[in-house]
Amino acid sequence: EVQLQASGGGLVQPGGFLRLSCAASGLAFDAYTIGWFRQAPGKERVGVACISSGDGDTKYSDSVKGRFTISRNNAQNTVYLEMDSLKPEDTAQYYCAAVFDYSGRAYCPPSGMGYWGKGTLVTVSS
Repeated sequence: EVQLQASGGGLVQPGGFLRLSCAASGLAFDAYTIGWFRQAPGKERVGVACISSGDGDTKYSDSVKGRFTISRNNAQNTVYLEMDSLKPEDTAQYYCAAVFDYSGRAYCPPSGMGYWGKGTLVTVSS
């Protein structure tokens, strides 16, 4: 059974830092592209960052580019999302998701992700 477990959310002040983790099991992790998505109250779920299988090519949404960093540790079946210079508008439930793709592309369409984990809540507020 494939499982994705997101963790690391919490309450942080504007300008602060958080690191989210996504631990995966039940899949050949290094053959999967992994994405982070977020959903704010009353809004649609949107992609935040994506990391490919293989060499770990990355892609970010314009709203987080330069502030967030996605990385992966294939030996530990874990993907990280480091979030710096956090803003109140970053407040959302954050989800990780996986899709089997050994092409090396950082392509994470929300409708195309095969597996989803439960979210972790990030609240940015003073």
